[in-house]
Amino acid sequence: MVLLGDREYFKGIGKIPYEGKESDNPLAYKYYDPERTVNGMPMKAHFKFAVAYWHSFCGTGADPFGPGTLMHPWDVSEDPLTAARQKADAAFEFITKLGFDYFCFHDFDLVAEAPTLLESENRLEKIVHYLKEKMEASGVRLLWGTANCFSHPRYMNGASTNPDFRVLARAGAQIKGAMDATIALGGENYVFWGGREGYMSLLNTQVGKELDHMGRFLGMARDYARSQGFKGTFFIEPKPMEPMKHQYDYDAATVIGFLHQYGLQDDFKLNLEVNHATLAGHSMQHEMEIAAARGMLGSIDANRGDYQNGWDTDQFPNNLNEVTLMMLTLLEAGGLQGGGINFDAKLRRNSTDPEDLFLAHIGGADTFARALLIADRILRDSTYRQVRRQRYESFESGKGAAFEQGKLTLQDLHTIALEQGEIPLQSGKQEMLENLINRYI
Repeated sequence: MVLLGDREYFKGIGKIPYEGKESDNPLAYKYYDPERTVNGMPMKAHFKFAVAYWHSFCGTGADPFGPGTLMHPWDVSEDPLTAARQKADAAFEFITKLGFDYFCFHDFDLVAEAPTLLESENRLEKIVHYLKEKMEASGVRLLWGTANCFSHPRYMNGASTNPDFRVLARAGAQIKGAMDATIALGGENYVFWGGREGYMSLLNTQVGKELDHMGRFLGMARDYARSQGFKGTFFIEPKPMEPMKHQYDYDAATVIGFLHQYGLQDDFKLNLEVNHATLAGHSMQHEMEIAAARGMLGSIDANRGDYQNGWDTDQFPNNLNEVTLMMLTLLEAGGLQGGGINFDAKLRRNSTDPEDLFLAHIGGADTFARALLIADRILRDSTYRQVRRQRYESFESGKGAAFEQGKLTLQDLHTIALEQGEIPLQSGKQEMLENLINRYI
C-alpha cells in the first residue's frame, strides 16, 4: 500500500542539474546556473522562477475539439481532498526536482470548488494546511496567489464588474478566501487577473459604472489584506481580449491610468504576460518599458504566442531575441519589484510524456538565463547605452535641460525656434542597434 505523499510521480527523473552549454543531456540546464552572479545578483534572484499550478498540474490538453490527452496519475481520486493532496505531492516533487524556489496558484487549482461557498472555504482551508507542510519540508515558497473568478458560469458577465451585485458579493467572498490562503502560506504577492472584467457588447453595458465598481472593489480587497498583515505587493495582469471582446485591463498603459484614477498606484504594480502583450498589438519589451517608466514593473508571466494564431496559446518561451530585449529592459529598470517570473505556459496537446513537463520548463529557464547573460554583455561591453544616450544629449545641458526642469514657457520655445533656424536630420541608428543585438546573440 502506497501511503499519501510517499508515491513518486515522475519516476526515473532526479534533480535537474546545471551541466553547461556543451551538455547533450536533455534533462539538464545548459545556461540556467542558479548561483551564477550576473550584474551583482545570482540568477535565481533575478528570476525567482515559479511553476504555475494551473497549467502544470491541472491542465489536461483539452481544447474545443476534443477532451484532454494528459492523463495525470495524481488526478484519479473521486474524493476532492484526497485528489488535492495527491496533486500537491506531484507538484512539490516536480518543483523540487526542477530546482525552482517558487510556485503560484489560483484558489481552485489547489482543490476542486464545492457546491457551496462554505464548503469551498472549508476545502481550501484544509488543503492550505497540507501545503504548509509541503512547503516547510521542501523550502519551496509561494510567489503569489490569486482567485479564479472567471471560469464558473456565475462569472459569465464578470466578477467585480458584474451588473448583478449578488455576483460581485460572491466574488468578494471568494477573493477573501484566496487572500487568506495566500497570507497563510506566506505569499509574497497577490495577483488580480480580470479574466472577464470587460464587456461583450456596449449595447447592454454601462462602462463608467463598471469601472467605478472595479476600482472600489480593488480598494476593498487591498484594505482587507492589509488589515490581515499582508505586506506584499498587489499585481494586476493586463489582457486586451479573450474571453471578453474588450477587457478593461487592456494593456500596461491602460492599467497604469486606471490605478491612478482610483488611487491604487501606491499598492499595485503590474504582472505582465508575453502572450497578452502580443494580443494587445505590443511587444513584451514595450509593455515592460511602459511599466518601468512609471515604477510599476512588478512581475512576469513567461510564455509566448504562435505568430500564426490570433489567440492566447500560452506556449513555453523559446524566442531568444524576444527574451533578450526583455532582459535589457529588466536590467536597466533595476529588476522586478516584488515579483518574479512564472511559467504561465502549457504543454502542447500532443506532448504526453511525463518528462515533457520538465523539458518545457528547462527550455524556458535556459532561454531566460541565456538572454540575461547576453543582455548583461550588451550593457557592459557594447555601445548600446551610449548610442541611446546620444539621441537625447540636447536635453543634458543648456536650454534642453532648462525645458526638462520646467524653466521654459511656450513663448520661450517659440523664441528658441526662431533663433536656431532649420534643423539637420539625425539618424536613429535603428538598423545598427538591431545588428548589434544580433551580434551579441
